[in-house]
Amino acid sequence: MPQYKIALIPGDGIGEEVCVEAVKVLKAVEKKYGHSFELKHGLIGGAAWDVHKSHFPDETKSLCDWSDAVLFGSVGGPVAEQDTEKWINCERESILAIRKYLGLTVNLRPAQVFPELAHLSVLKAEKVPENGLEILMFRELSQGLYFGEHTTYEKDGQKHARDICDYSADTIRFIAEFAFRAAKQSGKKIASVDKANVLDTSRLWREVVDEVAKNYPEVSYEHWLVDNCAQQLVKNPDWFEYILTENLFGDILSDLTSTFPGSLGLLASASFNQEGFGLYEPSGGSAPKRANQNIINPIAQILCVAMMLRHSFGMEDEAIAIEKAVHQTIKDGYRTYDLYRELEGETKVGTDQMGDLIAERV
Repeated sequence: MPQYKIALIPGDGIGEEVCVEAVKVLKAVEKKYGHSFELKHGLIGGAAWDVHKSHFPDETKSLCDWSDAVLFGSVGGPVAEQDTEKWINCERESILAIRKYLGLTVNLRPAQVFPELAHLSVLKAEKVPENGLEILMFRELSQGLYFGEHTTYEKDGQKHARDICDYSADTIRFIAEFAFRAAKQSGKKIASVDKANVLDTSRLWREVVDEVAKNYPEVSYEHWLVDNCAQQLVKNPDWFEYILTENLFGDILSDLTSTFPGSLGLLASASFNQEGFGLYEPSGGSAPKRANQNIINPIAQILCVAMMLRHSFGMEDEAIAIEKAVHQTIKDGYRTYDLYRELEGETKVGTDQMGDLIAERV
């Protein structure tokens, strides 16, 4: 029996709590399907600083090298302590550093509106189909405006600033292939988002996507200008299934779609490097004020486990089992505090209870 090696890196704040619940669900999968998962615990962020005086110590780097996938929690400390030595550079030296260390270039961020929770969404009720809504964002992480040259200078007696956006065809091709392979398997349609009416980088993006699409004739895709895409995501969100886009646009559009589910506690994400190695993390933060109160929603972290099983280990049935267990738990009316509205049929539960309920349904 193969043993799958997982680096468990909870981080700070609520990270440890939600990772405990994710492991419960992983153990349920292990028992049901006869798999063997080896988990080793690593430190990052403030938790690592307390022990190693480093936000991303060598021990954690070695753990990542050993593993087949990384299950990550969150990093960051209290707002009032952001200027202290422990926290001042925490995000840059931990989550950004581990992404750089692993060479992550593709980010997947699903936004799912469960029909039973549609009343929590910022979308109007009539915009959410009866069976719910799910949009998956494929965002390029390694190039674009964020990684170009940034310059502030004096010219003609006044201050100017310049930011360079640069993309290579190979980088675009890699994420396009990633998205088209996924769409071929799932039968979903792709919206490729750019600003090709203005930007050369977007014209190159569109050209390469068209080249890749020729190898996937069964995949339906179309090009969207980013401003129109943003507008239609709000007006007609059910037009979209997969969105494929560059770094800046992906950052903005994924923040928009993250408001659709109704809680950050429902939002998982995954990032991959060129070799397909994955890091899986919830989209929310460390929420230190809510830590250790047994009130936080662990569903995002649990859905990260489903993404890990699907993308890193090729366990589609197991991933579906987790996703169905999450949905069934919601159907059965169980709600953590972020989802609870005192409606008929709702039962308020704690973090540990939610993990137990989902694991039981697996």
